[in-house]
Amino acid sequence: MCGRYTITISLDELMTLYEIGESSVSPMLPRYNIAPTQLVPAIINDGQRNKLGELRWGLIPSWSKDGKGGFKMINARAETIGEKPAFKSLLSRKRCIIPADGFYEWKKSGSDKQPYRIVPRDGGLFSFAGLYDTWVNPDSGDRLSTCTIITTKPNELMEDIHDRMPVILTRDNTDVWLDKGNQDKDLLLSLLRPYEAEKMRAYKVDKAVGNVRNHSPELIAEAK
Repeated sequence: MCGRYTITISLDELMTLYEIGESSVSPMLPRYNIAPTQLVPAIINDGQRNKLGELRWGLIPSWSKDGKGGFKMINARAETIGEKPAFKSLLSRKRCIIPADGFYEWKKSGSDKQPYRIVPRDGGLFSFAGLYDTWVNPDSGDRLSTCTIITTKPNELMEDIHDRMPVILTRDNTDVWLDKGNQDKDLLLSLLRPYEAEKMRAYKVDKAVGNVRNHSPELIAEAK
């Protein structure tokens, strides 16, 4: 699964990297421990250009009876999103990118769990493949836009740490994924494969990252 990640670059850098002309996101502080149910920066395409906004992490389908339960759908399995009711319609019409400069995963060893941070080897960004939806409160009319991060089987680097990893798109595949005119389900599903292990590296971090209240830069430092 993918349950924690980081994004520490500035809003201007993010907009430049994804060629975004407008944004509804406030200038970002570095975020060292992003967790489910928080608002996260996300990129969609409106049919003409990429736009940056915020979505709450943890999908609540538009047809849900209430606005609860998003924590249960922070991830969607690539192998089944074409079949699950919560995801299959979103695959064709509501795809997004969730940018990150690293993510955390915990490796089990007996009763112990050691957290690792996984980052791009070139120091750039990961583009997580995601889906989003908007739920409307039937009483107030308030709108809640939420998202989920798609996961897949691990690559050679990740398989020693965990049995799942987020789907990370290449630059070319990012454009294909965001293209609202793309309705080719088989093509879209073919993009949801493990990222190249050679383009990633993993290192141990302090166990303090396990507490969502912690969000200092020390969390991303390599543990001794």
